[in-house]
Amino acid sequence: MPEDHHRDMVLSYHHVRTALGILGMALPLFLLIGGLLEQHRIEPSISDFYHTLYRDIFVGTLCAIGVFLICYRGYGRRPGDVINDDWLGTIAGTSAFGVALFPNESPTAQIATMTQNIVGIGTSPLFHYASALIFFTCLAIFCLSKFARTAKTVRRRVYQGCGWIILACLIGIALASWLKIHGTGAGQAAVMRYNLVFWFEAVGIWAFGLSWLVKGKADQAFIRMAKRLPIDQDDRVHS
Repeated sequence: MPEDHHRDMVLSYHHVRTALGILGMALPLFLLIGGLLEQHRIEPSISDFYHTLYRDIFVGTLCAIGVFLICYRGYGRRPGDVINDDWLGTIAGTSAFGVALFPNESPTAQIATMTQNIVGIGTSPLFHYASALIFFTCLAIFCLSKFARTAKTVRRRVYQGCGWIILACLIGIALASWLKIHGTGAGQAAVMRYNLVFWFEAVGIWAFGLSWLVKGKADQAFIRMAKRLPIDQDDRVHS
């Protein structure tokens, strides 16, 4: 393969990964800022922003993440892999579409969406939560299994840290959601008062965004830009 062609392919991988990282970092931030500025509050969860003026940002960003993940090829199956990068990305991307297009519960919603008409308003949240579970699980697998395996020491620790944060946030989301719905007293009040579901979701998505930014070598690109150095032609797809 010509060197220039190989370099273009490497940069293409880096750009896709960086785009995913930027989208992951931006989604909770935009919703947080928008909610505070427009409504002087934030919603109990990121999913609840679907029922606000920020629906387009919520749906659009998740659909963009879904497209990038579905298009991401990654590496083929290696010894010990249960699933290759391509299929894992496709599952994660499809679940991102599920989170975006199947709304959760809303006591104020009066007009059913297309997907709610198809599966039923009462069933739509089940698709939403199942998609969210699959989405976060796939993101954790990318960090802990896919990214960490071929990374050097420092980057491997970043990927592993992000993966464990995602899993911890997933557990936190489940516990906080249960307390929100079934809890009583101080536990339920704390979840509602401090928007714990939102913050667990935000931190998990930020960890996803950071891992993909590092995988896309955005840190190295930033350093080169700061130093005004040309892109190293010896970059490789593996991080």
